Amino acid sequence: MTSLFPDLLRAVITDVMLILLLSTMATPKYKSKAVYIFATAIILVGNISANYYFYLTGNYTAVFYVDLAMLMVIGIALKPLFADKIMQWCFSYITMLNIYAVVVFLSYILCDIFPRPIYGNAYLRLILFSVIVGVFHKWVSKPYRKVLDYWHIYMLPIVSLLACLLGYFFGGDIEEMLIYNGIPLMLLILLGLSVYISIIHSLKTITKQYAMREENQKMQTERDYLHLAADNMTQRLKLMEEVAIQNSRAAHDRRHFNNMLLELLEHGESGEAAALLQKETADAPKVSKIYCENPAVNAAVCHYAGLAQQAGIDAEIELDIPVELTVDSLELSMVVSNLLENAIQACEKLPEGARRYLRFTCRNMGRLLLEMENPCAADVTLAENGYPASQEIGHGFGTKSVIAFAKQHDGELLYKLEQGIFRVRLLV
Repeated sequence: MTSLFPDLLRAVITDVMLILLLSTMATPKYKSKAVYIFATAIILVGNISANYYFYLTGNYTAVFYVDLAMLMVIGIALKPLFADKIMQWCFSYITMLNIYAVVVFLSYILCDIFPRPIYGNAYLRLILFSVIVGVFHKWVSKPYRKVLDYWHIYMLPIVSLLACLLGYFFGGDIEEMLIYNGIPLMLLILLGLSVYISIIHSLKTITKQYAMREENQKMQTERDYLHLAADNMTQRLKLMEEVAIQNSRAAHDRRHFNNMLLELLEHGESGEAAALLQKETADAPKVSKIYCENPAVNAAVCHYAGLAQQAGIDAEIELDIPVELTVDSLELSMVVSNLLENAIQACEKLPEGARRYLRFTCRNMGRLLLEMENPCAADVTLAENGYPASQEIGHGFGTKSVIAFAKQHDGELLYKLEQGIFRVRLLV
């Protein structure tokens, strides 16, 4: 048993370091380390059990073949424990095989530099694997895990490198193969090192491009939000101006009416004063339809319901929106305006003969659930993010305003397009 100890030590170091290397490259799916410790223990027991007979006979060629077969099994068995996509996992797995072949060669060739070469092989594997894991963890791991695409581009050079490395390990006694092919193997290792340096540099470049693209998207989003804020403020000011003008006009007319009424009463013409009051009451404008209790939202709905009626669009509106809200009433009225305006515009683009309608409902369940439904033209599509794709340059700000409102209030916004029917659901 003592004579087998160097072989067993080398096997344990190799298996543990390979699992550690793979865990450094790939992204673990589970937080519990016990899962990965248990998997490592199973691999250790299985590998040592499979190689025990060959250690007894000193058949290291068979040991290498068994180790290679075990690594194939590891590549398949451990995949469910990691979150990487299949191409990234394949890259990590093939890289592990390449590193394994290089470490086996270097540890065998350089083990004589130690006072006790019988343990030198195990020591060198521990040192080489530790250096590789440390380098990868410190300088490579972060950009490596950020890159989600393009892994297929890197597969050909590393697969070719693996094929070239394994070509020097097969074909006879492995110890003789390593001795006779020492120089070609060293040159191949240098070539492989240059390949991986180029790949790592490419990964860092791609990571920087990702960061720049995300920053550009963030800046574009901020510009859109600023534009929407300015647009909403303009609408608010316009609405306030209209209300102020109406109030001023009403106050002016009321003052004249009161003066006339006072003049008639001072001259004892009560009959004519009564007739004037009756005429004023008869001529008073009809009260707009009440769609909900909230004045700001109701005013917006009345306005667009009138536009829908003028355009020949059937408007089915049923709203339960109270006076007191957890969101700003004026902001909600802008959202309602955008939803109604978009629905009206969609109906106006329908071909002749198509039914034009919009169905707008709101349920108050502690939170407001708004739903808009309307038919739309065949060219209307949803983008990859699930939001409507703007068909014309300079359009789509109404939709962006609704999206911004939902994000601001941690709401849930869902767009759905099915068989020519466009639906929007907003929960705030």
